[in-house]
Amino acid sequence: MNLETKWLEDFVALAGTRSFSASARQRHVTQPAFSRRIRALEQAVDVTLVDRSTTPVGLTPEGQLFLVTARNLVEQLNESLSHLRGLSIANEALDIVAAHSLALSFYPPWISRLQKGLGELPTRLVAMNVGEAIHVLREGNCDLMLAYYDPFATMQLDAEVFPSFSIGKVNMLPVSLPDEQGKPLFSLQHDASIPYLSYTQAAFLGRTVRMLLKNDPLRMKLRTVYETAMAEGLKGMVLQGAGVAWIPDFCIREELKSGRLVRAGEQHWDIPLEIRLYRCSMVHKPGVERLWRQMVKLPRDFLQA
Repeated sequence: MNLETKWLEDFVALAGTRSFSASARQRHVTQPAFSRRIRALEQAVDVTLVDRSTTPVGLTPEGQLFLVTARNLVEQLNESLSHLRGLSIANEALDIVAAHSLALSFYPPWISRLQKGLGELPTRLVAMNVGEAIHVLREGNCDLMLAYYDPFATMQLDAEVFPSFSIGKVNMLPVSLPDEQGKPLFSLQHDASIPYLSYTQAAFLGRTVRMLLKNDPLRMKLRTVYETAMAEGLKGMVLQGAGVAWIPDFCIREELKSGRLVRAGEQHWDIPLEIRLYRCSMVHKPGVERLWRQMVKLPRDFLQA
């Protein structure tokens, strides 16, 4: 039998509230995610535990028997973990998912700056593509999401359900390795055929670049020679002289300053983006609520990296 502890905790919560929506709020997840977890528990024990035909919902006779076991297991486990870890809820780390480039280059200086205004802030960060991050946020399997927002609105999230803070601005720049004279080895203005280092089809930044090029003749000059989902991967290939790529400016700040990379096109080829921190308003984890209240009080220029 393959059981997850959180399913047992969900079941105990549901037995107490007799409401899927109230239990979901108590467990800090969305109601659809909570319902799926109760179904998963029933499938694992191969017994129907919840009588969904009544309002409020009730437990089946099997569910009432299983509740005793579930409560004992949850209480014993929590007591053991509290003793071993000596941790309090107040110090519970926040789970954050972030786009790869933001996790590598943006997050460390930003979280350090934020903690100067708010104090120590325990966090756990997982890097993933934006599509996966959105799914994790919607399922209630993370507390916060750090992601790009662009003017082409290639990521649609309901602002009421998923409120956000704008915490930074960034430009995606077309860049190239320089030649011996310091000019771009590959130029968007002058070259008839340009080796193009592209984001993969599903990558958020790739969709943003495609929207820029959608109706522009330039796209006919670009021949794709390499694809990856990560901006850092494209940066490495540009530094090898493999072609032109659009890369967020904070990823290549030092390379541009030192002249190791140069612009491959004029400023009208830049793509402005925002960086936003998202949460789900349906999830009411104390640490997230506390952080959100504190961030509201901070000056906007302090939040902006």
